[in-house]
Parts: sequence; C-alpha cells; structure tokens
Amino acid sequence: MKSNRLYFIDAVRAFAIIMMLQGHFIDTLLAPQYHESNHLAYQIWKYFRGITAPAFFTISGLIFTYLLMRSKQKGDSLKRIKKGLYRGLTLVLIGYALRIPIFSWLTGEFPLRFLKVDVLQIIGLSLIAIIGCYYISFKKSLIFSILMLLLGVGIFVSEPLYRSINTGNIPIFLANYISKDHGSVFTILPWLGYIAIGSFLASIFYKYAHKEKFKPVLIISLSIIGMLLIYHSSALLMSLYRATDVLLFKQVAYYNYLFTRLGNVLIIFSVFYAMEPYLKKSLILKIGQKTLSIYVIHFVIIYGSLTGFGLHQLIGKSLTPVQAIIGAISFIIIVVLMSLYGVKTNAFVYQKIRGFFNR
Repeated sequence: MKSNRLYFIDAVRAFAIIMMLQGHFIDTLLAPQYHESNHLAYQIWKYFRGITAPAFFTISGLIFTYLLMRSKQKGDSLKRIKKGLYRGLTLVLIGYALRIPIFSWLTGEFPLRFLKVDVLQIIGLSLIAIIGCYYISFKKSLIFSILMLLLGVGIFVSEPLYRSINTGNIPIFLANYISKDHGSVFTILPWLGYIAIGSFLASIFYKYAHKEKFKPVLIISLSIIGMLLIYHSSALLMSLYRATDVLLFKQVAYYNYLFTRLGNVLIIFSVFYAMEPYLKKSLILKIGQKTLSIYVIHFVIIYGSLTGFGLHQLIGKSLTPVQAIIGAISFIIIVVLMSLYGVKTNAFVYQKIRGFFNR
C-alpha cells in the first residue's frame, strides 16, 4: 500500500472547523428576532450549519482509524493504540476543563454546569470505543469494517429508542453522555454513529487506496450514495416498514435527519477528495491540522471559558445580520491566525499531556 498522505482529510477538517467558527459566532451573537427568519439566505446558512458536526465527527473517525490501521502495517500498532487512548482521554479532559467555573470555585460555589458534555468529550470517548472495537475484531480489517458499518447504521436506525431516554436514576456525570436534559450539547448517541461510519470509510481507504482506479470510483460512489441518502433514504425506510411491519423503520423515516446529514457529508468528502490535487501545500491544510487549538481559542473568546468574560457575556444576542457576517469573518481570521502563529500545535499539547501521565 502506498504511504501517500490523504490530503483531503485535513481539507475537510478545515472546512468543518471554519463552519463551526462562523456558526457559533452567528448563533451566539445574532439578535433573537433574526433567528426565526424565513429569508432564503438564513435558511441556507442554517442548513449548512447542520452539516458541520456530522462532517467533523465522520472525518475524525476516518483519520483516527486510518492511522490506526496503517500502524499495523508498519508494525507499531501498540504504540498507535496507546497514543490513541491518550488522545481520547486528553480530549475528554480538555472538554471538561473548558467549562470549569474558576471564579465560582474560588468563592466556594461548585455548580455542576461544567459537567455538561460537548464535542470534545464525545469524540474522545468515541475514539476509545473505536480502539475497543478494533480489539474485538482481532485487528482484522474486514471484520472491523463490517463491525463499524453495522454499528453506525444500527445507531442511526435505533435513534427513536434513545431519543427521549429517561436518565432520572442515573448520576448526572453519566447522564450527560446520553441525554441533553442537563444541558449537554452532544451525546454519545447518535454521534458515535458518525465516528463509526468514518471508521468504515477508513477501512476502505486502507484496503483499496493503492488501486489505480480507486479514487475516481470512490468519488463517484460517495456522490451517488450521498444523493440517495439525501433524497431516497426515507422512502427506503418506509419500504422496509411496509415489508417487515417493524414500526422502528417508520419512526426513523418520519424524522430522518441522521441519514440525510450523512448523505451531505459523503458529498462533501467526494468534492474535497476530487479537489485534492489542488489542495496540497495550501493554507487550508495547515488549518485542518490545528483544529484542537482553534476549538480551544474560539471557546475562550466566545463563551468566556475559564475567565467568564467572552463575547457571549459582553455582547450577547445583539447583532444585526450585517454585523454578524462581518464579525464572523473577522472572528475566523483572528482565531485562525492565533492558532497558526500564536499557539503551539495539537501535537505539542498531546505530547505534554502524554508526558504528564507517563510520569
């Protein structure tokens, strides 16, 4: 297998993180009266904002699993697994650290809002789960590939079963991972499903990327499957319901956001994979390699992480659409520049934390 780097992965990560930056800025600071707008531009923005998280989770599963599977070929899979466990744990810890109310703790108050679960905790826990599945499949790429596909599809199809799960008797620390009742932004289900689908795609790259016609075939396949998921997955689920009389299929078809978003993600992947020759050595790849730094910086600036003073507290929902657009563009530029030239790399952060645990 060729060891050529998959440049499009960093490009997709850059796209997702930039979409996240503008999405969080506008959603947090745009005045309330504009959030209910039926204006076409707002509806387009809202639709594309909904693609951001699925794209980020899926590409995270893809890159992590691709490196994990490649490490087996290089003979250092144990090293990669250990590194992956550290990375998963690190993301979980950083996710909690960003919500620590330092000033409240200093005054003797210990609010539980820092236990809310966000994207970093879910990605970190999902990566640890992927490593577990890799072990369960005995590190066999075919078994692992099938397992990941079944896991992803199974999580999506069973969404009505955990949509309104009751966590009343579960400690809040654990409940936040499976329910948004206490303010969590993301939960392990259904988002582990996108990580699993990303892992399934990684297994395809691992096995076939060296084939001569792999790239054009995959680009076309991703585009076709993506369109089918967007426009026909609900009809397919209804057909399964009529054929099997399993009510679950009907319930998913009537609230089919997971498969349609996956279709959007696959099309985005196909576009960036097709553009890969033009992306090498571009700024967008550098941005895609700094996603953790960008996430932390943006969280501090917008939400006042650690300090309690951010744009959310200082400005609030007060901007007009024009102000929000200009502000979002400026915000993206500032955060990216700070990440590229003012903050250590993601690898540096992981290395320091691994060193701490090793000691």
